[in-house]
Amino acid sequence: QVQLVESGGGSVQAGGSLRLSCAASGRTFSNDVMGWFRQAPGKEREFVAHINWSGGSTYYADSVKGRFTISRDNAKAMVFLQMNSLNPEDTAVYYCAAVFQRGYWSGTYYSQQSRYDYWGQGTQVTVSS
Repeated sequence: QVQLVESGGGSVQAGGSLRLSCAASGRTFSNDVMGWFRQAPGKEREFVAHINWSGGSTYYADSVKGRFTISRDNAKAMVFLQMNSLNPEDTAVYYCAAVFQRGYWSGTYYSQQSRYDYWGQGTQVTVSS
């Protein structure tokens, strides 16, 4: 059974930092693109960041560029999202997602949530002002 389990969410004040983790199991994720998405209350789920199978290429939403960093550890089947300089607009449920990387990696292609086959249950991040 394929599972993605997020952790590391919580409450933090504006300007603070959090590190989210996503643990993958049930299949080989080392060939997958791994992504983070988020959904704020009353809004649609949106793309945050993704990373290619090797970790050598990353892509970010403009809203988080320069503040968030995605990374992965294929030996541990984990992906991380380091979030710095958080602001209240970052409050959302954060989801980890995975899909087998088919051929050439494209930042814009894998920013679409419809590309992903596997999803976690999400972890809540709340940023207070």
